[in-house]
Amino acid sequence: MDRIIISDLQTTGIIGVKHPERDKPQILLINLTLYRDLRLAGQTDSITDTVNYSTIASAVGEQVSDTQFHTVEALAEHLSNYLLSNYPLNAVRVRVEKPKKVSNTARVGVEIFRRKSGL
Repeated sequence: MDRIIISDLQTTGIIGVKHPERDKPQILLINLTLYRDLRLAGQTDSITDTVNYSTIASAVGEQVSDTQFHTVEALAEHLSNYLLSNYPLNAVRVRVEKPKKVSNTARVGVEIFRRKSGL
């Protein structure tokens, strides 16, 4: 399956189990792999035959800023459900990372893979 890749999308949102993480929005990095047959777009060279990654990046940023979760797992699940429900995708891989939240690490997070039901 073909893939559209969005790497290190910087977003901000309220996420965390306890304070002070829940007191104000923090930076989150979102990485997306969107699975879809891109053959037609490759043949027609038309944006209408693919998924506009700029539109998706903007929508994901809005989803992160408009929601509040305790865990990155819940945010990743929410984003995967949102993408599969609102865009013509066969599957998604969503990675949500919190930079510099654990000592001696660049970032920590989760990655999930979900398919559209029936596929």
